[in-house]
Amino acid sequence: MARQLKFGFVLHGVGAGWGDWRHPAAVTDASVNFGFYKEQAQLAEQGRFDFLFVADSVHITPRSSPHYLNRFEPLTILSALAGATSYIGLVATVTASYSEPFTVARQFASLDHISNGRAGWNVVTSWLDGSARNYSKPTHYEHDVRYALAKEHLSVVQGLWDSWEDDALVRDKETGVFFDPKKLHRLDHKGDFFSVEGPLNISRSRQGQPVIFQAGASEDGKQFAATQADAIFFHADTLEEAQAYYRDVKARVAAAGRNPDEVHLLPGIRPIVGRTAEEAERKYEESASLVPIENAIAALARPFNDHDFSAYPLDAPFPDLGDLGRNSQQSASDRIKQVSKDKGWTLREVALWHARPKRTFVGTAEQVADEIQRWFENGGADGFNFFEALPNTSLKDFVALVVPLLQARGIYRTQYGQGTLRDNLDLPVPVNRYVEVEETAEEEATACSF
Repeated sequence: MARQLKFGFVLHGVGAGWGDWRHPAAVTDASVNFGFYKEQAQLAEQGRFDFLFVADSVHITPRSSPHYLNRFEPLTILSALAGATSYIGLVATVTASYSEPFTVARQFASLDHISNGRAGWNVVTSWLDGSARNYSKPTHYEHDVRYALAKEHLSVVQGLWDSWEDDALVRDKETGVFFDPKKLHRLDHKGDFFSVEGPLNISRSRQGQPVIFQAGASEDGKQFAATQADAIFFHADTLEEAQAYYRDVKARVAAAGRNPDEVHLLPGIRPIVGRTAEEAERKYEESASLVPIENAIAALARPFNDHDFSAYPLDAPFPDLGDLGRNSQQSASDRIKQVSKDKGWTLREVALWHARPKRTFVGTAEQVADEIQRWFENGGADGFNFFEALPNTSLKDFVALVVPLLQARGIYRTQYGQGTLRDNLDLPVPVNRYVEVEETAEEEATACSF
């Protein structure tokens, strides 16, 4: 079958920015409004999106964005949306740094069953150091320690997901046999960060295991994503930037002995679609107006662990921040520093560039579809993670105007398949590790008999 675009839609309530909630079409309590989320989820499913995505963090301050200040916990809202949708995947962010593997394995396995095989886990390590203080920790983990911890955490969770072989639950009323004890397995993991006995008290779902997502941009992050993830989120402002990341990570995937075609790279985009070029430009200016300089400065602070930029003059050169950001959102903060240096921009210019939507996917439906196709067919993306640029309007425009064009070009599905997230993403169902061991042993025994 011809390669086809993959799309995720980010459920971001009142919006990703600080001023989005003030837009006339915005629902001001959207981040805790189930009816709003249900409507968006069903619209994304109507548009044949592969999955819904809920981002998350576990620390706020009074300077956090309105959505982050007051919002649903990811697994809770996605479990509710599982009953309001039928095919679209349900991807939740949960931090490995501040959660126990047994609990995470149980929660995602439950979501996977509730949704009939549509769950996905976006594995993060958390970059805000205040997260530690919400979990009885005196200090935040160092950057490299977080990735070592995440690798072990994920390994334990995936091991627990294989506790039950797929045919272990017999449930035979006549014989009284509920399960085959030979097909239930303890993990007995003892590592540097976790000690977990198992087995997990819930079985595998239709898709075998939830799909693993990751956003790797630092060296540690890219390597972790390339070796562990089924789909990878990343940031790029231009096709050239996307192509460089795509080449790098696909090569890392191949070097890890994995099939690059089974790891999807999905840059984030904020499309703005107009029925005319003039309408698209008006909508862009409308979106940019939601990011005045004070909001842009607040957004800029985020990857620098909510650093207070108010002490610096706005129209002076971007300040020398030294190693600030290294132990928070390392890749984003490094990128901001580099762009400011290369462009020679002031603090005001950097903040507005960082916070306002880019023009790459702004235009008529044909122009936006052309740009999506250009990235897709020229080694820049396997699909995209869609953020709304204008609250409560961007998705509607995209589904009504752009999706039909992509479908007509044969690069985007017109119907869903079997209904699991793995099916949406053209990913194989992983074989239970204990079955793999048994099959290998049988093959070796057969070979020896000859």
